Amino acid sequence: MRKAGGKRKSHPCIRSCRRLRDGGKVIRFPLLSRLMVILTFSLAALFPAYEGHTAATPEVRGLRVGENPGFTRLVIDADRRLDVKILFLADPYRMVIDLPEVRFAVAAKGHAPGRGVVGALRFGLFRPGVSRIVLDLTRPVRLSRRFDLPPRGTGNWRLVFDLRPVAPADYQVTRKPLVEVNGANGTRPSPAQELPARPKARPKIPARPLIYLDPGHGGMDPGAPGALGTPEKYITLAVAREARRVIQASGRYRARLTRERDVFLPLRRRIAIARAGGADLFVSLHADSLKNRRVRGATVYTLSETASDREAAALAARENKADVLAGLDLGREAPEVADILISLAQREAMNRASHFANLLVPELRKRIRVRRNAHRFAGFVVLKAPDVPSVLVEMGYLSNRQDAAMMGSKAGRRRIAEGLLAGIDRYFSELRAASGS
Repeated sequence: MRKAGGKRKSHPCIRSCRRLRDGGKVIRFPLLSRLMVILTFSLAALFPAYEGHTAATPEVRGLRVGENPGFTRLVIDADRRLDVKILFLADPYRMVIDLPEVRFAVAAKGHAPGRGVVGALRFGLFRPGVSRIVLDLTRPVRLSRRFDLPPRGTGNWRLVFDLRPVAPADYQVTRKPLVEVNGANGTRPSPAQELPARPKARPKIPARPLIYLDPGHGGMDPGAPGALGTPEKYITLAVAREARRVIQASGRYRARLTRERDVFLPLRRRIAIARAGGADLFVSLHADSLKNRRVRGATVYTLSETASDREAAALAARENKADVLAGLDLGREAPEVADILISLAQREAMNRASHFANLLVPELRKRIRVRRNAHRFAGFVVLKAPDVPSVLVEMGYLSNRQDAAMMGSKAGRRRIAEGLLAGIDRYFSELRAASGS
């Protein structure tokens, strides 16, 4: 009803649909068009999540390993049926399951204990578009049954894998990987793709040198566990992002990351990315973990044929196992890549890396806790670029609550980043002075 002499008030939704301002002009719609707009808005309000659900990333909601008489069963709970590709590897025995890229909505953070013939399992993003589950096998097995169960009760699809023990002679290694590491078209990349040639025409010291920051671990390789619950792969990525911001903000350098997200990268691929990009300096960021939770402080490592001490040797052995943990068949590595020996690395790059480490340690010490004899040496695979000065920075110990809190805080990440920048400044300042540029 309207008052005498007044205008009839329309519904606010209809009033809003009558006028849409575009560059100050009023656009009027005919009645049918207005009704269609109202209907569209109403349906959107009633079914806001329908389209998003169909387009959402698949979700793995559970990973269960059960021991049964004569076999071990792995069950993957998922919100939909998933295509899988299976790979069996040896030295050590491993089973690899590749899925389309999924979100792992499970309680465990990248790894879980096993049962039966499964010693442990790891999971995460292997590369964009592919998620991976790796089972460490305690003995040779064969896949005796593989089937899917439709939703019932829980609403989840169940992907079932039954594994039976076999004699070593009966273990069938998948010689041709079903999903290749780096090949986008399913073929193994050539050595030239792994270790591309450096750009030929490069100034000796660029006006703005390129710093490559390498966040250690990622994807199904979580790295060291954290005393406060955050695994190494997230810590290294967060610090690398802050370091890139601080380094680039100086205006004196360019900075890039080898990985931008929680994805697995083979060790030699990290080297290849930096070399292909024309890196002038390579800094791999890590955080260690020890049984002795009182040990804390940062350490800087450079490449050497012989480890400086037993702890350095053990650390290098752990870090160099990253590719095995991620389910790579190292036995099929191209010999041109697998045989990158320390003796072939350019002495100039190694000497420069050692010099940078000596300059970096005191700058870090001004800002964070640093261990005694903080410049150490070992045979880290990720430091074997033959023509890029490379260091590995263990920023602290995630097994120590104080170090873990420092690396997990915004202020701590800022201090590490500022220490890196100060060390980089000293390094290139001395390099320019020595070259007369």
